[in-house]
Amino acid sequence: SQDWPQRQVTIVVPFSAGGTTDMFARILSQGLAQKYGTPFVVDNRAGAGGNIGAAMVARAPKDGHTLLVGTVSTHAINPFIYKNLAHDTEKDFQPVSLIARLPNMLVVNPKIPSKTVAELIEHLKKNEDKLSYGSSGAGTSTHLAAELFQLKTGTKMVHVPYRGSGDVMNALIGGHIDLAFDNITLAWPHAKAGTLRALAVTGAQRSPVVPNL
Repeated sequence: SQDWPQRQVTIVVPFSAGGTTDMFARILSQGLAQKYGTPFVVDNRAGAGGNIGAAMVARAPKDGHTLLVGTVSTHAINPFIYKNLAHDTEKDFQPVSLIARLPNMLVVNPKIPSKTVAELIEHLKKNEDKLSYGSSGAGTSTHLAAELFQLKTGTKMVHVPYRGSGDVMNALIGGHIDLAFDNITLAWPHAKAGTLRALAVTGAQRSPVVPNL
């Protein structure tokens, strides 16, 4: 409306700080604060694949002063895999704007000898259930991408869920997990720096960011 905002606006991120959703929220909050001259504060409410933060926004007063940076996980996937959601993803939210579309990137810790996807599949089959992959929570795109990969390739890994992509990257770089299908915005800088090795991107097309991958 014409008189919005009337006070501080809270932008809820349903994942931990340092992840892709958090990054977009902070860019958005800075731009909105400059435009309207009103504070826009990012509030990280991680857990349950994004459901905790989403439920918080669903319960908030419906006056436009509590916003959610929703994801494919919170609004497209979770309604189908969680039986007792504390909110209705269709009735309790009003979509405002699409922020970004981006693929996930398959990255491995450099200790993994595989240089290609084919080599990774071979390595996984020789070490069934011995390697682990991280995700930002059950039902997130980073989780389902890895599950689909296992179904398509006949491989088996151990799933280690975290509260956000930032935590996944830290664990992967530290060698606590072996690989991840994480957002390209976080994974690619580490791959360029050599702390991780990038093997592929998800989706039907190549990414212009890494056209040779």
